[in-house]
Amino acid sequence: MNPFSKVNSKFKQAIREKAIKRAETRIVLAKKKPQDFTGDELEVIVQEEESKIYSTIKEKGVLAVLAVLGIGIFG
Repeated sequence: MNPFSKVNSKFKQAIREKAIKRAETRIVLAKKKPQDFTGDELEVIVQEEESKIYSTIKEKGVLAVLAVLGIGIFG
């Protein structure tokens, strides 16, 4: 079993969850409710937030982001 596959799975899940939280914040700041959007529109917003997170990862490095997301390589 590849130990990095477990980290990769946790990494993607943590990024997705963080993107969803950011999308929720973005919707609230726009003075809207999630019900005001279709499922496709919500998915686009979450994907945009994921892109922003991945961009940050490229700028700051993977290990720093893992630390910020609370994901350990050995745990």
